[in-house]
Order: sequence, then C-alpha cells, then structure tokens
Amino acid sequence: MAPNKIKITFSKSEPKDKKIGLVSLRKEKDNSVFILSSGQKSIVIGVPEPEKITRRKLILLTRQAIVLAKQNKIKRIAIRLADFGFRHLRLGDRNLAELLATNFEMANFEFVKYKTPPPEGWNFVEEVVVVGESAADVRKGFEIGQIVGGEVNACRVLANTPGGDMTPRILGEEAKKAAKGTKIRVKVLGKSEIQRLKMGGVLGVARGSAEKPTFIILEYWGAKKSEKPVVLVGKGVTFDSGGLNLKPSKYISEGMHLDMSGGAAVIHSVVLAAKLRFKKNVIGLVPAAENMVSGSSYRPGDVLRTMSGKTIEIGNTDAEGRVILADALTYAKRYDPRLVVDVATLTGLAMLTFGAHASALLTRDGKLEKLFRELGEESGDYVWPLPMWEEYESEIKGTFGDVFNTNAKTDYGGTITGAMFLYQFVKDSAASSGQVYSWVHIDMAPRMTAAEGEYLTKGAAGAPVRLLIKLLERY
Repeated sequence: MAPNKIKITFSKSEPKDKKIGLVSLRKEKDNSVFILSSGQKSIVIGVPEPEKITRRKLILLTRQAIVLAKQNKIKRIAIRLADFGFRHLRLGDRNLAELLATNFEMANFEFVKYKTPPPEGWNFVEEVVVVGESAADVRKGFEIGQIVGGEVNACRVLANTPGGDMTPRILGEEAKKAAKGTKIRVKVLGKSEIQRLKMGGVLGVARGSAEKPTFIILEYWGAKKSEKPVVLVGKGVTFDSGGLNLKPSKYISEGMHLDMSGGAAVIHSVVLAAKLRFKKNVIGLVPAAENMVSGSSYRPGDVLRTMSGKTIEIGNTDAEGRVILADALTYAKRYDPRLVVDVATLTGLAMLTFGAHASALLTRDGKLEKLFRELGEESGDYVWPLPMWEEYESEIKGTFGDVFNTNAKTDYGGTITGAMFLYQFVKDSAASSGQVYSWVHIDMAPRMTAAEGEYLTKGAAGAPVRLLIKLLERY
C-alpha cells in the first residue's frame, strides 16, 4: 500500500475549520461550478453542464479536486456526496463512493521513493471529510474504493522502480510481500525449474542478462477447487534494452524499466481479488526476465523451442515480450481455465494507433470484446478492439521455425500480428470439453504511463488493474 493513503472520515455537518477546503457544486449565473473553498480563497475546479457530465468527466473532476488541493497546500478537504451524484449517470451512492475514493487515491499518489523529503514534508492530501448522512453502503463504497486505489498505486510503485532495483528475482520477492496476509499462495520458480519445464522462450530472452529469470505464480482459491479459474498472465520484462536489436538512445532511456507493467498489474489484481474476498478462483502468472546485451544474448535468426513444443524463429530480439508470454500461455493450460487474459506492454505500434488514452483489445470472442469495452468505461481503464482475422495469421508463420516473432511479410499491423503470435499458443488448448478456452489480449503499451490532462502524476498509470478487478467481479 502506498504510504500516502487518505484518511476518510464522515460528518453530519460541514466542518467549521477554515483550513479544510470544501469542494462543492454551486450555481453561479448561468453555469454550474465546482469550487474548492478554503479560508478566503475560492478555486474553480470545473464548469460542467450537469446534463453533459459523463462518467469519464466525473473521474477527471474528482482527481482535479485533489490535484488543486495539493497545489494549494490544502491538507484536508470536505465533500458532499450529493454534489457528485449526477442522476443521469445512475451510479448509485455506493458505486459513486467507490469511484470517488479510488480516484482520490490515484490523484494523491506520487512516486517519492528516491527523493529526499522536503523540510515541510510531502504535499499530500491527508483527509477527506464526507459531509451529510452516510449510510453503511456508502461507507462500504469508500472502503472498497480506497482498497482498489491503494492496489493501483502499489502497482505504480512496482512499475516505477528502476530496473536495477526491480530485477526478476526482486519482482518475485515483491509479489510475496504484496500477497502477505491474504490467502494467496505465491511460488517463484528459478532458472533450474524453468529449465525443467522446457520454457525455451523465457530462457532465450534471459540469456544475455546476468540476472536469472523467474516465473512467478500466484494462486487464489476463493471458491471450490472444482470451479475453473480465470488466469491472468502479465509480461514481466524488468528492463528491455532491445537485446542485440538495441533500442535507439531515446527509447532505451525512456521507460524501459516499465516493461514489466503488465506483470505488476497482474500481481496486484490477484492481491486485490483476495483483499476483496471474491468467491472466485484466480491465478496470476508472470514470466520475468531482463532483455540485455552480452556475448550470450539470443540472436536474430535463433530458433527457440517453447514449453508447448512449438518453435519460435527470432526476427528481432526487441520483440521479446511475446516470446516469454508464449511459455506462460502454455503453462496456463495446467489450470484448465475458463478464461485467460494476458496483459503486456507489447508494441509501440499500439501507441501510434491509440495515443495514450486506451489499451488495444484483441480477442476472437465477440461477447468478451463487448464485455471488456463496457467494463473499461465503467472502471476508467479504457480499451478498444482491433481485428483478429485469419488473414493476419500467415504473417507470423516462420521459415525455419513454426512462428516468427515479428511480421514475416510486412512492416504494418504489428499490434495485430503480435496478438496473432500469442494466439498460436492458445488455439490448440482444447480442454476436456473439446473447446478452446476463452482468451483476451490487452496491449497496454499506450497506458504504460499517465497521459497529459488526466490529473495523474508522471510515470506509471497503474493500468489495467481497475479493469481486471471489475472483470473478476463480474465474469
């Protein structure tokens, strides 16, 4: 849990302390205005047309209140729940409370682990006072929202930590720490165990690093063991140099320690499911490796044999995430899952497609595509689909191996062919029913870091933890 957790208290009447900033919706002239008032100061937060407020805009208004309070060194604020309760959104008080608390926590977060504390202390909002009658379900909503926001922020801490301090071994240790006090069983497989499993993808990518790979397994059995689990798979490349296909200087120095963001999201989504005591079975799998340059690095042209028996022909060592995920998707079959979702900062091309506001969503299941888009809007972790047509499959067929880890025929459509590559390790996964398990791929590269204008501090955005927890709650 991030150290700057907000204290939420409840009061029937408005606080009289003038140091407490009151966030309220007022009618001024022809406009409705959100105001942050503290002492003699009034700050306009937003000028919404109530009938045009969307869930997205409400999230931004909520965060903006915290950001402006921090900028003006206001440590305590008060709110009236009703001011945020736009009827046409049909949120209900409990869901509204959860949304507010989650986004209060996210907006209050800053990654200060490596900074020297200022003499006056860190500039965080310390308390939110909820004014008015607060029913038990409202208080519960705030409680759940803070737990969700706390795990999102904990995910951001993991992802923001520099690669030198977040190696595959340390990521495994952090998974154990995160799960402490829950009913999650964590196993961290070392190199020798990975070798016994014949995970040639993980071993190949890790070959150039002095840091040994790990394979992190989190098992949360919240229901009967007979109930098929949902398996979450997260890419855990703790630093990505590009390997022998070395990244240009600009890209290697900007966020390549964040290439394990998918793994961090999976770890904290499983932990969140346990903390919320979901009566579901959830498995988290994180293949963790460094992609580094040395005399022992895997090479373009190498052919790696994966745990599935399929071989991968390496066209580019910087397309390493899909190579380690191939082994994890094969391992997932051991659980006879009802659904597998993999989350990865897989392609820069997804960022060219969507900018910084949505993750790419790829699946061959139309119902799941619709569900994920709906849950994305509800959670604030937005996703948008790309096609998975058969026509793309020929573009990743290998010449000397079964599959090619880059586009074999074209330089275009890399986000789609990245997903189509992963699909090769899913489609032959017939369970006892004779049906292939349901599978969804989320290329979260666009949401690896916070976007301008969303009132989050620079660095990891914590996506898509909120989406995954909504999925685990509903699916």
